[in-house]
Amino acid sequence: MSAKTLNAIHSEVVACTKCRELRRYCAQVATEKKRAYRDMTYWGKPVPGFGDPHARVLLVGLAPGAHGSNRTGRPFTGDASGNFLYPALHRAGFANKASGLHVDDGLELQDCFITAALRCAPPQNKPTPAQLRKCFPYLVREFEALDRLRVVIGLGAIGTKAAIEALAAAGYSLSTKGWRFGHGAELTATKDERTVTLISSFHPSRQNTNTGKLTRPMFDAIFTRAKNILRRDIS
Repeated sequence: MSAKTLNAIHSEVVACTKCRELRRYCAQVATEKKRAYRDMTYWGKPVPGFGDPHARVLLVGLAPGAHGSNRTGRPFTGDASGNFLYPALHRAGFANKASGLHVDDGLELQDCFITAALRCAPPQNKPTPAQLRKCFPYLVREFEALDRLRVVIGLGAIGTKAAIEALAAAGYSLSTKGWRFGHGAELTATKDERTVTLISSFHPSRQNTNTGKLTRPMFDAIFTRAKNILRRDIS
């Protein structure tokens, strides 16, 4: 049922027209293109989640890049953030290869699913609160559909905030009193007999990786922690 539900959400996301201004912007970018990609056909539509429908690990990012996911149609594909993320997932055993260039490149995720707080590329990569609210129901439904979920990794402050709110909306009990966003900060959420650990991470954006705010060892530590939680879950 997880795969069937996620496929339904996938179709709804791709057809979504809730934010007319974002649809116009993405279509404009897809028409004008970036010089380096002028011979390519842009996706130009909302970008659905990607990964293993039976995943225990869920990554929540910010939004598609105008010339990244908005071009390729797959989260974190075709831009600098993906060039930092997918090698880390491969090193941790969550991806079958270390690169993601386009939707037909053979990349597969194992026990991992990637989504975002916003499904359309926003101007200057800055979504508005209203846009995030309109996209939020898709995120909640993905949380509900992933019925083996054990670890949520929030990529960046906005992705982490959306993940926390989606956990609450999906019926999980958690408290953020005294909690602050930071690399490696954790929260525990419970629902019935299930426990989900949320881990926050700096976003693998160029501004973080090029400045050393987020390094390879720091990022690897997030996925090592996730794997340790999964091992504890089956022990």
